[in-house]
Amino acid sequence: MKRKDNRITHLAGYVFISPWLLGFLLLTLWPIAQSFYLSFTEYSLLEAPQWTGMDNYVNIFTNDSTFTTSLKVTFMFVLFSVPLKLFFSLMVALALNKSLRGMNIYRTAIYFPSLIGGSIAVAALWRNMFSLDGYVNQVLGWFGIQGVAWISNPDTSLATLILLNTWQFGSTMVIFLAGLKQIPQELYESASVDGAGKTRKFFSITLPMLSPVMFFNLVLGIIGSFQTFTSAYIITKGGPINSTYMYAMFLYEKAFKHYQMGYASALAWILLVIVALLTIINFAASRYWVFYESDGGKAK
Repeated sequence: MKRKDNRITHLAGYVFISPWLLGFLLLTLWPIAQSFYLSFTEYSLLEAPQWTGMDNYVNIFTNDSTFTTSLKVTFMFVLFSVPLKLFFSLMVALALNKSLRGMNIYRTAIYFPSLIGGSIAVAALWRNMFSLDGYVNQVLGWFGIQGVAWISNPDTSLATLILLNTWQFGSTMVIFLAGLKQIPQELYESASVDGAGKTRKFFSITLPMLSPVMFFNLVLGIIGSFQTFTSAYIITKGGPINSTYMYAMFLYEKAFKHYQMGYASALAWILLVIVALLTIINFAASRYWVFYESDGGKAK
């Protein structure tokens, strides 16, 4: 009877999780498996896939200069946008971690742009702001500064996308703010008794205690930055001279503009491997700078 009751309990559990399990199998695991298979084929949506083995991967690494260009642009974007976003998120979180009247209103107002930050409307607004006759150049003109065509200039076009990504710091800031709330105030009080100033408290208490949250935001920031598409597609179309031609945009055009689904699937798996390797490297390096309370406040 006990064994029968256990089977009934297990069956009930599977019934309750069946909607999620079916969704995972049909909408996540199956498309992943299909993409992996298609990466070894030539497939245009109009004809059945033709097995080509490693041809897609060989062509990507040996004959496709656009692949190299898009990868360089994306790495440059990640290299600058992720640290800037983390820095400004932390600074704003520190400023909002105060017990002042109306602070909840300030927090909401600062976080609100992030709710619409990745939308097409914001990308279009950003494009208008940084055009030759846009609002940014108008403001610079008030101070007698001659503005440039930020978007159509290869030297500044990528910087506008980096600035947009940095501006979308709301979610990262909220996570930092939650981490700051978890730091025991007794540590700051003890440090004050010992004569520590604000700078010493920040580097000796705040940063070490916040390092797990910082590591979490770093990993998510890298993954999200490698998938950047909307801003590059709407604002610059990858130009000028491919200076903002992101990897995700390259993948999109191969799949839905040139209908090279097999080739695009191979690009997607290469991106997965790149992100996975960077994540592994971050986890390996985290033992030297991430401090956990469960480890006695020491890095692993």
